[in-house]
Amino acid sequence: MNRISFSLSLNNNIKISHLVGLIILLISYLNQQVIGSGYCSEPSSTMATLGGLRESQGTPNDVEIDSLARFAVDQHNKNENAILEFGRVIKAKEQMVAGTMHHLTIEAVEAGKKKLYEAKVWVKPWLNFKELQEFKHVGDSPSFTPSDLGACREGHGPGWKEVPSHDPEVQNAANHALKAIQQRSNSLFPYELQEVLHAKAEVADDSAKFNLRLKVKRGEKDEEFNVEVHKNSEGNYRLNEMGTIQPEH
Repeated sequence: MNRISFSLSLNNNIKISHLVGLIILLISYLNQQVIGSGYCSEPSSTMATLGGLRESQGTPNDVEIDSLARFAVDQHNKNENAILEFGRVIKAKEQMVAGTMHHLTIEAVEAGKKKLYEAKVWVKPWLNFKELQEFKHVGDSPSFTPSDLGACREGHGPGWKEVPSHDPEVQNAANHALKAIQQRSNSLFPYELQEVLHAKAEVADDSAKFNLRLKVKRGEKDEEFNVEVHKNSEGNYRLNEMGTIQPEH
């Protein structure tokens, strides 16, 4: 009788084990069908597998990711009696666990100096659970990163990259260019920025360059300019090149 019970128990355990294995394989397959979102599509090699790291579905400036980063800084301040001031999210990845483990690279200010920290935040939405697992200093913050400009966060060498025209850094560069154009002009009518038609950017170690095509209005006249604006590590802009585009007839 004991042998029969043991045999039935063993068979049931084998069936359950096979079922769990099939579920894991199914989840892994479904995850590999998901393509990461953002300004640039990610190569298939970065697709998530069960338990593996992948790029977060949102951009570093995504509201949810920003909220998690702020939570991490707040919890660190409480735990360590620190006074870090949240700056921004530089990079965000996530890992499938019993819920989601968010791996965040955060820029925060300590005593007036920008520094980089890596944080892990464990989230289980169905339980309304959120916990800071790790928070550590990894170095000083660089002046610029590709993510400052809305470009892909990894995997790109130097050179000009197309960036979104609505990116705050692009808009700041465009507004500076417009002020410089106004100062060089003898016109009594102010220039008004209508639209950034096209934008490219290049990020160096301590500076950034913006190549922009601007549509502006001066009085009743519409004009277009090609400009190149440089931004240094101190945050100062300089209009380096400017050219007027003749309207098509």
